[in-house]
Amino acid sequence: MAEDRPARGRGGRGRSGGGGRDRTGGRDGRRGPRRRSAQTPAQRTRVADPARTVAFRVLRQVDTDEAFANLVLPGELRSASLSGRDAAFATELTYGTLRMRGLYDAVVAQAAGRPVAEIDGPVRTVLRLGVHQLLGMRVPDHAAVSATVGLARQQVSQGAGGFVNAVLRRVSSQDRDAWVASLVEGLEDPLARLALEHSHPEWVVRALRAALVSGRGTDAVERGELSDLLAAHNRPGPLTLVARPGLGAEEELEAAGARPAPVGRTAWELGQGDPGALEAVRDGRAAVQDAGSQLLTLALAEAPLEGSDERWIDLCAGPGGKAGLLAALATERGARLRANEVSEHRAELVRHTLVGPVHGGARVEVTVGDGRDVGPQEPDTYDRVLVDAPCTGLGALRRRPEARWRRSPQDLGTLGPLQRALLDSALTAVRPGGLVAYATCSPHLAETELVVKDVLKRRPDVEPVDVRPLLRDRAGIPLPDTGEGRWAQLWPHLHGTDGMFVALLRRSLD
Repeated sequence: MAEDRPARGRGGRGRSGGGGRDRTGGRDGRRGPRRRSAQTPAQRTRVADPARTVAFRVLRQVDTDEAFANLVLPGELRSASLSGRDAAFATELTYGTLRMRGLYDAVVAQAAGRPVAEIDGPVRTVLRLGVHQLLGMRVPDHAAVSATVGLARQQVSQGAGGFVNAVLRRVSSQDRDAWVASLVEGLEDPLARLALEHSHPEWVVRALRAALVSGRGTDAVERGELSDLLAAHNRPGPLTLVARPGLGAEEELEAAGARPAPVGRTAWELGQGDPGALEAVRDGRAAVQDAGSQLLTLALAEAPLEGSDERWIDLCAGPGGKAGLLAALATERGARLRANEVSEHRAELVRHTLVGPVHGGARVEVTVGDGRDVGPQEPDTYDRVLVDAPCTGLGALRRRPEARWRRSPQDLGTLGPLQRALLDSALTAVRPGGLVAYATCSPHLAETELVVKDVLKRRPDVEPVDVRPLLRDRAGIPLPDTGEGRWAQLWPHLHGTDGMFVALLRRSLD
């Protein structure tokens, strides 16, 4: 493999062809500037630097252990003692490579003259990292190639370095726009072109289009909203914190540089810094939580309710973000919260989330059990029920880009029955007149409105409540563009949140 050289193919030009570089890696005048997004670390040597090594290690764990980058990366950064620019570089390199993997694999396949499946996994990871530096970051070409070759020699083998060097030099013969134009040439299906350009599996693009058409109309897609949505998935989401109500975290967050988020009365955005360094986060008065998750939790808690309002339950509470906010809201209102989770490990995460002031003493209980059993075992018991159902996670692709490559349409066959069973259980567990919020971090119709409609057909004792007026911005004004029905869909490109779906259902008193 070390002596392999990439075959010449459509869209590639040799080093002597148009668009060459000067010795500093700069572009000549024959092509426009490339779009890039991050700074290079200080160390630029032929051997792999720590930042690139961290990114490689994280991506290998994602590929081989089904790890999540957001859980693995912080520990790798600490182990390598990276901070400042180098930590930022490693973070951008990790997430940028993950997000754009589909496009980069197509680039590698053409530059290498072979399918990426025929390239060994570790070498494939190194190549993806190199391509992101060349096509997606402000790294000079010579530095990107040299350092990535060093990474291949250090982490894979000396022989792998030669192959990586040849492929990356071929990749560097064109900028990103030229590569995309070459790769989409001949693709007649506009959705296939969007899938390649924005680095999403084609089935995901089709599912997102269907969801947009259902909630926003065909005109929205024709206006380019699908492209806007896909582009939003490829940008990092804001670092959003929740100031759990009644615990006095707001002033501390503001002093740390956080600013009120545009949506949700509890949401704050931290422009930079480590949220774990904040005392309010360490003691549970605040936490990292997307504004969309906060909005749907607030909607359930603030919806008008007749009769008793003392017993609340989060049916699928792990890892505990929504349960933490619900606990604070319940404590303010004198209600009791039960946080239920089927996994003991995730239940322990919930317990950790609820420590400190937010726990509310005996008003919060964490239990381990299958949410599908709660309704049959405790019918007509709870006043407010949250079903944050397991789903494909297609609404959170900007935060967990692995999901786009890890999920498949076949997953819907398993998740759909589970989602319906959990919602059925919740509607049995809630008392007549009580409220159930069904939520997913996916806009896929098979996980959202189709689940709700199917359950409503079988449950004449249940009616939908219009949840849209309860999803409010910072000034308390209902958010626009959340859908035409009584349930709501949030969108990254419209609301700046993850793509959360929520439906509010009420058990009839009759």
